[in-house]
Amino acid sequence: MKIKYITVALLALLGLSAYQSYDDNPYIPIEDLRQLYSSGNPALWPKPTLDRNVDPANFKDIGPLPEVPFPDYNPYSKEKASLGKTLFFDPRLSISGQIACASCHNPELGWTDNLTRSFGHNRQTGKRNAMTILNSGYATSLFWDGRANSLEDQAQFPISDPLEMNEKLTIAVDKIAAVKGYKKLFESAFGDSEITLKRIQYAIATFERTIKSPKSKFDKFVTGKADAFSDEQVLGLHLFRTKAQCINCHNTPYFSDNQFHNDGQTLFGTVNEDFGRYNVTKNKQDLGKFRTPTLREVANTKPWMHNGHFPSLLDVVEFYNLGNPSPVQAKYLGTARDSLLPVNSPILKKLNLNRTEINALLAFIETLSSPNSRIITPTMPE
Repeated sequence: MKIKYITVALLALLGLSAYQSYDDNPYIPIEDLRQLYSSGNPALWPKPTLDRNVDPANFKDIGPLPEVPFPDYNPYSKEKASLGKTLFFDPRLSISGQIACASCHNPELGWTDNLTRSFGHNRQTGKRNAMTILNSGYATSLFWDGRANSLEDQAQFPISDPLEMNEKLTIAVDKIAAVKGYKKLFESAFGDSEITLKRIQYAIATFERTIKSPKSKFDKFVTGKADAFSDEQVLGLHLFRTKAQCINCHNTPYFSDNQFHNDGQTLFGTVNEDFGRYNVTKNKQDLGKFRTPTLREVANTKPWMHNGHFPSLLDVVEFYNLGNPSPVQAKYLGTARDSLLPVNSPILKKLNLNRTEINALLAFIETLSSPNSRIITPTMPE
């Protein structure tokens, strides 16, 4: 047994510098990789291959999810989460009385809707793919463009968005306040029956923080269940952290760095053009940048990317493998739009993954997802 752990420790040292290329890394047999990654000690893992543009000070490796953090200003309570769940499913927050938060975030569809872009008020189509709320308690900003800085802040946006629920916030609050059955729920959650926008936001945010993934096959493997992964999945995990360079953006146990990157999907000059983060900050350095989505439960949240244009995970991997080719919009050079030409992230490079490696990477990514859940839909107060 002692010899085994000495071997594991020596193999871990072979990770060398975080900034070396994958091709410079020594070959490690699959069975040795299995020992390293399932050891229960991430310090023994081979070092990740990080791009020089990734700040090591902001990097945290992947691993099991910790407990969901609840902010001091909005601590968890069972009563508040129950109220938030009811409000989440209540279509009376919309002007039509037909659209609820759950309309785009269905628990049986990975807490999204599996549509390229969601339908909203009067069957209007939204501008972006609906992000899952699974594990959103670990996000430091919300929406693809990060315009909300907390779940509490996020809760108000869909209600007033003309393409979504299209209701004035004051009227939405008045409609909930007019429902006698809600007074008891608010009193249980907050100590009295006063109904305000802030309390509605806090209750919905509290419920959303309870939507957390169960322990995945990945979590079981890296905490000691060595036989949880096939050889292909072990290889995929190692590629994820090295040659495939997914770890550059999809790091931390949340499998997102919570940062913004231009991945070549601005679609500049087309009807689907989207400047992402720039629309919020008006900082030209943010042109075409979008928040890194979590990869947890990603197999259940199709289609992918902010525009929903990728129908399979293979499409996503192939796109990154090619280095995200984005043609220069030459016709706009020297025009009024010249200054708005987005620049792809320097992290994006051709990966040269072969078919075996692509299949292994996909096999690993699927271990981050669990079966879709069903929850009991609350009865609406009257």
